[in-house]
Amino acid sequence: MPRSVNHVASRARRKKVLKLTRGYWGARKNVWTIAKNVWEKGLTYAYRDRKNKKRSFRALWIQRINAGVRQHGLSYSEFMGKLHAKNIELNRKALADLALNHPEAFKAVVDSVR
Repeated sequence: MPRSVNHVASRARRKKVLKLTRGYWGARKNVWTIAKNVWEKGLTYAYRDRKNKKRSFRALWIQRINAGVRQHGLSYSEFMGKLHAKNIELNRKALADLALNHPEAFKAVVDSVR
């Protein structure tokens, strides 16, 4: 009896991965083994960088707050210490947005901290 292989399912599996790697450079888009490896590695990068994105944004917010606070004669650490001492519960994302887009409102926050 001849060996039965499910070509329909295996071809569908390959087509699915090759469709996901469309637009990649060179053999990464059309050679099955290379495309599969690149796609799998891309998934690990995506998982890792979903965590790293949170780090990057926090660092960006801190830089923006620091830049805004230094214009008013404080450092970031002094500002955050005084902010916590006064129990003003604004997170870094909101503070960075105020510093960048609403400098007059940010100045009011800095003045209330002093």
